[in-house]
Order: sequence, then structure tokens, then C-alpha cells
Amino acid sequence: MDDPDCYDVFVQGTVFLDIVLTGLESAPTTGTEIFAEGMGSCPGGVANFAIAASRLGLRSGLAAVFGDDVYADFCWRTLADQEKVDLSHSRRIGHWHSPVTVSMSIDRDRAMVTHAHEAPGDPSKLVGPGLLTRSAIVPVAEELPSWTAEARASGALLFGDVGWDPTDTWSPAVLDVLDGFHAFTPNAGEAMAYTRTDSPKAALHKLADRVPLAVVTNGSDGVLAIDSATGEEEHIPALPVRSYDPTGAGDVFLASLVLGTLRGWPLAHRLAFGNLCAGLSVQHFGGSLAAPGWGDIIDWVRDHSRHRPGDVDPEILRYYTFIGDVLPEGPVPIVRRASATIARLSDA
Repeated sequence: MDDPDCYDVFVQGTVFLDIVLTGLESAPTTGTEIFAEGMGSCPGGVANFAIAASRLGLRSGLAAVFGDDVYADFCWRTLADQEKVDLSHSRRIGHWHSPVTVSMSIDRDRAMVTHAHEAPGDPSKLVGPGLLTRSAIVPVAEELPSWTAEARASGALLFGDVGWDPTDTWSPAVLDVLDGFHAFTPNAGEAMAYTRTDSPKAALHKLADRVPLAVVTNGSDGVLAIDSATGEEEHIPALPVRSYDPTGAGDVFLASLVLGTLRGWPLAHRLAFGNLCAGLSVQHFGGSLAAPGWGDIIDWVRDHSRHRPGDVDPEILRYYTFIGDVLPEGPVPIVRRASATIARLSDA
């Protein structure tokens, strides 16, 4: 699609104000008080995808309902002004406060507490007819937003994302909606639960029967994928990194996978690039604003070049040597990280 109004990637859903607490030695227990060493505030939810994609140079569009409180002001301003995410399909409404999630980073994982009221109306109706986008990241559920059918018919590649099932039923019926999707990217636990299998590889092969690109992320064991269109099957090891805050790392991986797919990279390169971007993100706190920009990737390549391999095992590093060949030419913008406050006057 060469239309200047066409997005590279489009997302629709709920934007949360994320408050990320780091440096916790343990989870809080009843009757106690603990202190966090660090704190960051940033837009969360589907904003994670939109910001991660925008920081990699993709034209990113987002449709969401925003309230009229200071949290919504902060999220809107950060997305539109700071991160250059197009919000023309989003709306501000009164008398609805922003959803808030507190994410606590504990022992390389996180626990979350969310307070939210259901958005008024049907947020998917924000996306009217005529949406032009090369790809869309869509939560996989038994009922899909109505706009996805038209987007797919217009040539958009649908990338399916899925979250934790609070009912713990993991209904296989959810997978029935994957018809027409280009990719599905659950983590290993989700993949095995939905496919009723006992290994990530077995789950991957079952999912490959449903979508052209099946991807199963498996934490420190890396990522597995099958591209049925090309016949490629790959297992790429994860990069060993010091994890500070894993909030949003899976979303960063998916946005990076979208970029590699749109550029037509080999499967191994797409997966390695996603691993790298996710690995860089967990070294900062703050969810969406931990997503790397090209400057971070250039720094990593410089520090782990063939001449300066750093502390990464050369056997693992060989999967990532191509990244130096896909870097953009010219200067790249410096990205901003999350801060503890949602200050307004001090931003000036």
C-alpha cells in the first residue's frame, strides 16, 4: 500500500495509565508495608504496541477511548506529541476516569493490580470504514472487532495477540477465530493451554495448522516459530540480559516481529530482532517507554560487534550478527524513558 494515509501498524483497545514499581524484594503481604526503589509512569495496554512500533519507525495508529482526567491528558500527550502515534481514530470523553494498572516488578517477573470501569459504548466503533493499514495487532478472542474483517480484505496482515485467561478454561474455541490471521504469537504457557499439548514445540506445530506464521515465545529459552508460507522453522535462543522490569516485553517483541515481516526478512532474522528489542526493553523500567529506539539498537551492535563481542556467548551472538546490516542510515532520535511523575509544568 503506497497511500500516504496508510498506517504500517494499527491497534485498537484500552490504554491504561501504568505505574511501574521496581526494586521490590518481595510481594507485599497483608498488614505490611514495603518500599520500591524505583517508579515509572507511562501509557500501557495497547499503547505498548503502538509506541514500540513507532520507535522503530513504523507509522502507528491507535484507536482508544480516553477520559478527561489528568491521567488521560498524560497518556494522550505522551502518545501523540512525544511518541508520534496517530490518534485520529481515538476520542476523549467526559465523566469516565482512566484505567490504571500498578505493575510490581519482582524477581524478574511482575504482578499487576488494575482498576478500571468498562468504557462507554463500543470502542471498536471508533474505527469506521476505509481504514488503510499494512498490518494490525489484534487481541484474539471469541468475538473480534468488526473493523478487522475489512482491514484483512484490504490486504492488512493480522497479528494475533492473546493474554492470560482469568477463568483458567483456555477454551480451544478461541483458536477458531484465527481463520484469516497472518500470525499468532502466544507464550509457551498460553500455547500449550489452548492446544492441550505438553511442550512448546508440540503446541507450535498445532498452531501452524491454523495460521501461516505461528510463533511461541518461551522466556529464557528463546522463541520458536514456523512460517508455513516459506517452509521455515526456527528456534532462536534468547539473549542473556540483566532483566530489570519485564513489563511490556512481549508487546515489544510483537511490534518488532511486525517490522521484520513487513520488510520481508527471513524468519530467523525476524525472531532474533524481536528477541533483541525485547531484551533491550527489560533493561529499563516503565513498560511502553522502555521500548528501544534505533539508537539503542545501534549502541548494542557497537558493543557486541564481531570485534567487541562483549559478554554474550559467540554461539548465541551469531544469530544476531545480521542486525548491523539493517540499521537505518543517518541520525536517529533519542527516546525518552519513563519517569516517576506525570508532571505537566515541569515538562516544558
